[in-house]
Amino acid sequence: MSDRRLEMMKVARPQYQAMLALEQSITLDRSLEHLVKVRASQINGCAYCLDMHWKDARAGGEPEDRLYALGAWEESPLYSERERAALGLCEAMTLIAGSHVPDAVWDRATTHFDPEELAQLVFAIAAINTWNRLAITVREPPGTYRPTVKEA
Repeated sequence: MSDRRLEMMKVARPQYQAMLALEQSITLDRSLEHLVKVRASQINGCAYCLDMHWKDARAGGEPEDRLYALGAWEESPLYSERERAALGLCEAMTLIAGSHVPDAVWDRATTHFDPEELAQLVFAIAAINTWNRLAITVREPPGTYRPTVKEA
């Protein structure tokens, strides 16, 4: 017997496919995408998404030390200023009720991303937060995911 509450792909197929289409439409540097997905999933406590995106990041060549240090990215020298801007935006969007997205966080992101890439980043963060909420709500079980490697 599964602890899963619903199999969303079966009972809400059109909506699930729409989420997949959104996800697949996002064009962002793969390493940055992996970092954002893992970080948002850490904040949200989504075991299923952490399992998935950690595995995808590793399969995509992301070094383990950068994944291990992700919870303390502000203190770690392992991330570029561009990645820090993205992670700051990720945290602000994920914890949006606390302080919304402060101007300083947004301004930092705009110095490292052009408008088109920033829009992709915003959609990537919004998408992973939605996936986290879906997986947590239906209790998607972690541990069974097998990684795929997307072309850069």
